Amino acid sequence: MSELTTVARPYAKAAFDYAVEQKAIQEWQDMLVFAGEVAKNDEMNLVLSSAMASDKLAELFANVCGEQLDQAGQNLVNVLAENGRLKALPEIAVLFNQYKSDYEKEVDVEVTSAVKLTKKQQNEISASLETRLARKVKLNCNVDAAIVAGVIIKAGDTVIDGSVRSKLDRLTDALQS
Repeated sequence: MSELTTVARPYAKAAFDYAVEQKAIQEWQDMLVFAGEVAKNDEMNLVLSSAMASDKLAELFANVCGEQLDQAGQNLVNVLAENGRLKALPEIAVLFNQYKSDYEKEVDVEVTSAVKLTKKQQNEISASLETRLARKVKLNCNVDAAIVAGVIIKAGDTVIDGSVRSKLDRLTDALQS
């Protein structure tokens, strides 16, 4: 997967820079997500793996995507087809989304709790994280009874584990040492 990320990065960066310049970030995100889903399709994956000429492949891909791709999106598909990189579209969409989040100073945060959080608790966690991370926070809340109580918060590479399960695990390790 890291090889695919390396391949996708320059295309995602170029697409993002173009989208910013054209003030069309959301439109480009929508196009890339759609094209990425088309590229992930099993039947399309077989076509992408075939020995079809790049111009025919780009034309077929653009036809499948239809009106979801504007002219600039079709140009990206043509460049990717010429370079044999259409399979990288799903990863390009992921990287584009990361660039968008960085540009808009947003971060997606996974919050796992033992019970469903109230709106007040979600607002408190969100406000606290916005202060700590200096970004707008989008919470994705999950429930996992296995953590017993407390919360586990994951924001990018940052993990805050305030669950009773992890505290019990650390206590068990300390007692066994």
